[in-house]
Amino acid sequence: MAMGISVEFIFFTLTLTLSLLPLISANSEGDALYTLRRSLSDPDNVLQSWDPTLVTPCTWFHITCDQDNHVTRVDLGNSNLSGHLVPELGNLARLQYLELYKNNIQGKIPVELGNLKSLISLDLYNNNISGIIPPALGKLKSLVFLRLNDNRLNGQIPRELGVISSLKVVDVSNNNLCGTIPTTGPFEHIPLNKGMLKVPRASVLLFRIRTVPFQSGIKQEEAEQ
Repeated sequence: MAMGISVEFIFFTLTLTLSLLPLISANSEGDALYTLRRSLSDPDNVLQSWDPTLVTPCTWFHITCDQDNHVTRVDLGNSNLSGHLVPELGNLARLQYLELYKNNIQGKIPVELGNLKSLISLDLYNNNISGIIPPALGKLKSLVFLRLNDNRLNGQIPRELGVISSLKVVDVSNNNLCGTIPTTGPFEHIPLNKGMLKVPRASVLLFRIRTVPFQSGIKQEEAEQ
């Protein structure tokens, strides 16, 4: 009898634990997002629904989740937000879209964003972000869209980005980038002919990227010494 009760108790405990795992995960993702909220100034109360006392962030505005209550989208583009990004964003294991464009976000891009293995789109353009483009972003093997244009980024374009075979759209224009241009992956489409690149005397091509008009739906860049 004692053995039977013990087995039943273990089975019940295991079942309960497994049933709670999605909620525990969702709550940890909610903690990460609430940390982001605390780091941002939100004069228009866009984040008013982000209540940390809720079991899951899936009911918050501007958040999309999958059927397992994992966060897959953060849609906060053009929301009049200011402040900085937080390393905890790297805990959103199934995040596919991080949309924070056209705000006044400052500070650096957290290297922890390189942990977002499911990320398809990283849109941080038209902010006030500074520092380098983290080489850790090269770990984003599902990334298709990378738009970091119109910020205050400096340093080089990491060569690690050139090995992301899924990457189709890259825009890093209107920053303070300089160095060598990767020649693989999506960077093959940056036009370097027709007088668009001034070759300096040094053997390494130096460039500063700035925007020129779209052609055939693909943003072109102009590189200059």
